[in-house]
Amino acid sequence: MKKKQQHPGGGADPWPHGTPLGGAPPGLGSWKRRVPLLPFLRFSLRDYGFCMATLLVFCLGSLFYQLSGGPPRFLLDLRQYLGNSTYLDDHGPPPSKVLPFPSQVVYNRVGKCGSRTVVLLLRILSEKHGFNLVTSDIHNKTRLTKNEQMELIKNISTAEQPYLFTRHVHFLNFSRFGGDQPVYINIIRDPVNRFLSNYFFRRFGDWRGEQNHMIRTPSMRQEERYLDINECILENYPECSNPRLFYIIPYFCGQHPRCREPGEWALERAKLNVNENFLLVGILEELEDVLLLLERFLPHYFKGVLSIYKDPEHRKLGNMTVTVKKTVPSPEAVQILYQRMRYEYEFYHYVKEQFHLLKRKFGLKSHVSRPPLRPQFFIPTPLETEEPIDDEEQDDEKWLEDIYKR
Repeated sequence: MKKKQQHPGGGADPWPHGTPLGGAPPGLGSWKRRVPLLPFLRFSLRDYGFCMATLLVFCLGSLFYQLSGGPPRFLLDLRQYLGNSTYLDDHGPPPSKVLPFPSQVVYNRVGKCGSRTVVLLLRILSEKHGFNLVTSDIHNKTRLTKNEQMELIKNISTAEQPYLFTRHVHFLNFSRFGGDQPVYINIIRDPVNRFLSNYFFRRFGDWRGEQNHMIRTPSMRQEERYLDINECILENYPECSNPRLFYIIPYFCGQHPRCREPGEWALERAKLNVNENFLLVGILEELEDVLLLLERFLPHYFKGVLSIYKDPEHRKLGNMTVTVKKTVPSPEAVQILYQRMRYEYEFYHYVKEQFHLLKRKFGLKSHVSRPPLRPQFFIPTPLETEEPIDDEEQDDEKWLEDIYKR
């Protein structure tokens, strides 16, 4: 009879059928043989040869595929047997980027109507919200030929969305050239105040100083630079008469030649475009309300804009855009300007009325009064904004560089 195996501690063996997988537990001695934990890693020479042969066949098949310019016949037959479905057939195309609406915005900013402050805000907001702020290297060409319109529309339309394009340019009809019409926004101001800001900026510049501005405008003669504003108006100098005074309406009328002729046709067409193509046209005298409405209408572009605008650091930058050496013309000269700019004022009051109507819809209070017989003037505060003029070659990026150097 076979004698039962005894373990070192005495008594019967607790594992008569062999040691459990992994060997004996601690304390039972080392006399038991340990079983390997990963026995499946062991393979024979025959298995190794089979794997290498499979790899060789795969490599030769790949080589044959490339040398013959296509897959072997049996693979084509196999695909036909299994069906011609692809990954895209089974799963569909990858999901496209979800764009906000609207994702195409154009700010064809009117000269001397606060756009330098707005552009500065847009640069901050584009980094914060991740939209594509598109600017132009051409700053003072507002009227374009047909080919120039087509080229600019093509460049804007191919920009990565969501984008906001900004430039001094008269209204462009994208649909006329087969493009998707973007949403327009803009800001205007009292026409005479805009004219005065432009008049003195051409001569004396802004915070960079008069001497600096003289260097930047060497072609201006001294008698022109120091021409009295009243003399310019009363003596009917070209700069102070039409068509130079007919300035705001063409930005909304468009590129048609008649848009540059002061009259009812251009005025009515500008009003029509405001109603049909502009999401918002604000007035500079109520800039904070303009920014508030932009934040509500276009939150993916303007969210938080009012808090940035009110920030002391931003206001410090805003102080640097003020035109210097402004003077108010005589009442007689102002009355003449008002008569020469009657179409501009009719458009300004129309836009102002629409803007106040929009504010009331959103619960914003407006102090609406009847239009005066002639415009009321005010001396701009340091926070009022300025921008480059049309007939002066000035780089819009240069003033930003100058600000950040200080």
